[in-house]
Amino acid sequence: MDTDEDIRMSDPEDTPFSASSKGKERAVDPPHAAYDDDNLPWVEKYRPVTLDDVVSHKDITSTIEKFIEANRLPHLLFYGPPGTGKTSTILAVARRIYGKDYKKQILELNASDDRGIDVVREQIKNFAETRTLFSKGFKLIILDEADMMTTAAQAALRRVIEQYTKNVRFCIICNYVNKIVPAIQSRCTRFRFSPLPIPEVEKRLNSVIEAEGVKLTEDGRKALLKLSKGDMRRALNVAQACHAAYDITGETEVYNCTGNPHPADIATIVNSMFADEFTTSYKMIMAMKTERGLALQDLLIGTYEYIEEIEFKSNARIYLLDFIATTEHRLSTGANEKIQLTALLGAFKNAVELSSRS
Repeated sequence: MDTDEDIRMSDPEDTPFSASSKGKERAVDPPHAAYDDDNLPWVEKYRPVTLDDVVSHKDITSTIEKFIEANRLPHLLFYGPPGTGKTSTILAVARRIYGKDYKKQILELNASDDRGIDVVREQIKNFAETRTLFSKGFKLIILDEADMMTTAAQAALRRVIEQYTKNVRFCIICNYVNKIVPAIQSRCTRFRFSPLPIPEVEKRLNSVIEAEGVKLTEDGRKALLKLSKGDMRRALNVAQACHAAYDITGETEVYNCTGNPHPADIATIVNSMFADEFTTSYKMIMAMKTERGLALQDLLIGTYEYIEEIEFKSNARIYLLDFIATTEHRLSTGANEKIQLTALLGAFKNAVELSSRS
């Protein structure tokens, strides 16, 4: 990965990357120092403190560690799905560089709130213009959810990045990298944070459950991991909500707490759409939606996952999966639920015919 020559600091001995600073940081910020406040949400209470604590992404953390040790940290661009460790990683980097007083050396903005050009011209530029007082190091600007910034704000940001590289490093965090203008992307070293492997989520979840004394059944654990879909934040939030609401958390409690349709209900709906007469199936699904308080979009997501797992002819499976995805898109743009449900029922009848002919 290439970085510009101008990111090299003029005096390595005076930067916060020196060996003595590294040792000091580890001494004052032990791995579990943030675990003391019982009033915090679990996602904050158990947020990684050091780069070693970050779940998965060891290739990313080791690369950044080498940048720091070589005193050549570039501007960073972190992108990927929510809950995969992007913000946690850069905060761990800040602790690694600046030690316990890292908050004095960083400017953290959520670009979904502070998204206009005035924020770039005032807050960001003012912070970038001033150098650190007691060293020749640089400060850090963290722009979270930067894909929500306006095009004009990103254009202004590009110029600030160019102009103040000696004073600051930028870490731009987003979910959708295609919404970041190419001019900014080219000035940053990009790292993609993929969804976390389920075993890694389970490992961290188990440690939190043990620390908090959560009574979790095995089917409840499996449901939590399934619903997390590689999102650590979601897994911890659901676990905390269930722990607050129920004495013992099982599969039913997890699905009730999240509002997701239970797998048994999805199986009933799919089997009805395959086997029952059109009107019978329609009335049953509408009754279940009303009784359970479910949205058709939630049922579609569950149906999609169910169809992926069952034994079914490949051409009929592809047809159904495509139709479900299209129906979900139509609903997201405001289509009528009843019309889409009748179309979905028709698609299932077509899939049965396709399967019988092949």
